[in-house]
Amino acid sequence: MEKRDFHITAGTGIHARPATLLVQAASKFNADINLEYKGKSVNLKSIMGVMSLGVGQGADVTISAEGADEADALAAIADTMKKEGLSD
Repeated sequence: MEKRDFHITAGTGIHARPATLLVQAASKFNADINLEYKGKSVNLKSIMGVMSLGVGQGADVTISAEGADEADALAAIADTMKKEGLSD
């Protein structure tokens, strides 16, 4: 299992559009990918799960991946976070 921490810098946090892009990025991989925030963990491949967390600006989240392509999955998600200005 690989884990990576992110500090959300986007003014709107992880709202509908970036959440959709993160879910799309995660869905390309076979690994189980989870987003953790304030003690809750949701499947990053579930738009409803991601939206239910209400991740705002300044939040610290952890994304974990477990499976054969876990390293590639985390790299792609980190790239999406950076490209969308969600995290530095």
